[in-house]
Amino acid sequence: MPQYQAVKGARDIFPEEAAQWKYVEGVVHSVASLYGFSEIRTPVFEYTELFQRGIGATTDIVGKEMFSFQPDPNGRSITLRPEMTAGVMRAVLQKNLLASAPLHKLYYISELFRKERPQAGRQRQFSQFGAELLGASSPAAVAEVISLMMHVFESLGLHGLRLRINTLGGTEDRMRYREALRGYFSNHHTSLDEASKERLEKNPLRILDSKNPGIQEIVSGAPRLFDYLGVEAVGDFEKVLFYLGERGIAFEIDYRLVRGLDYYSYTAFEVTSSELGAQDAVGGGGRYDGLSRELGSSSDIPAVGFAVGIERLLMTMEKQGLFAALTPDAPLVYVILQQQEYSDHAMRVAYRLRKAGIRTEVDLVSRSMKSQMREANRVRSSYALFIGENEIGTGQYTLKNLVTSDQTTLSLDAIIEILHEPAMKEYVKS
Repeated sequence: MPQYQAVKGARDIFPEEAAQWKYVEGVVHSVASLYGFSEIRTPVFEYTELFQRGIGATTDIVGKEMFSFQPDPNGRSITLRPEMTAGVMRAVLQKNLLASAPLHKLYYISELFRKERPQAGRQRQFSQFGAELLGASSPAAVAEVISLMMHVFESLGLHGLRLRINTLGGTEDRMRYREALRGYFSNHHTSLDEASKERLEKNPLRILDSKNPGIQEIVSGAPRLFDYLGVEAVGDFEKVLFYLGERGIAFEIDYRLVRGLDYYSYTAFEVTSSELGAQDAVGGGGRYDGLSRELGSSSDIPAVGFAVGIERLLMTMEKQGLFAALTPDAPLVYVILQQQEYSDHAMRVAYRLRKAGIRTEVDLVSRSMKSQMREANRVRSSYALFIGENEIGTGQYTLKNLVTSDQTTLSLDAIIEILHEPAMKEYVKS
């Protein structure tokens, strides 16, 4: 057992798995650009009150899961970010971005931190990609964000995902509904667990999100939020569903769906996968017009966004066999030394190939020629370029295709040129 190990709830990502991460991140970058979203990167820590105000004091994140400490000379608590939306909104308000343009479409791929019990697909240091559309939260804007999220899933080849959607209504709708819930759950007070009793006093909507099977049985008979919505909220929701239907995006209306953060209003949605067992959420999001005012803005800023857990996404892709043909980048050329005394020349050749944009590997541990060939095959190199006394004397190098076993003898300039020829691509091992 080594003396030092990774901290519990954090894990190492080695090259083979890193190739999967790079693939997913590449798809996110590509699809986000199709929808006109630009990348934003925010600090890994923020002042604690940002999350207390933005996420909500009654949430499990703020109450139980934040990594907070006080390194600030003024005694202000700082927290490793547990989610991204509050930080993105803070950045937009601080920079006053909406003064330069009425609409900003931002996306991110970020590391986050929560004091959760480590389990499959859920770590204390974890990653999400997500998008925030600021300046609009109309049904068209909501549909735009959901379309982006589902387009990423489709581009990754995922299948069997369920998009569940609901509306939380406006402030007055939720106030009426809270009172109805408070009355209902008060009648079941003796059957509630301690967490639900606490939520009953602070925010009874949070009881709907309980994972306790006994509480869920009580929840099944609770009033529906939809029955307390005004005409505006119902019309807004129906328009969102119309846009999704027009785009061929399948969805299920789930009148019990609530999101775990207090800043959501109107449309909320969640994507789940049957591949993940009981903890089946891959990602979700919704509309949050009131967050800006909570963070000190003089007015509400229309906004809608989503976040997807990358670890859970990777687990789903793995179970669906979507990484079967994905491997780390292989070298195109492996430089093979026939005699070790020519290693200096081999290093110069490898450097020149790399400067020409050709992925190249060269022996650094003085292996035999046979061992170098084994290594070239192990790392899936497409070509072997041989260097020995004859090659150095003539300036003509033997290039062997390790897929077909064909070989030819050419100058280094010709080799560089031919490896960029489209006709040669068929010889490259995929």
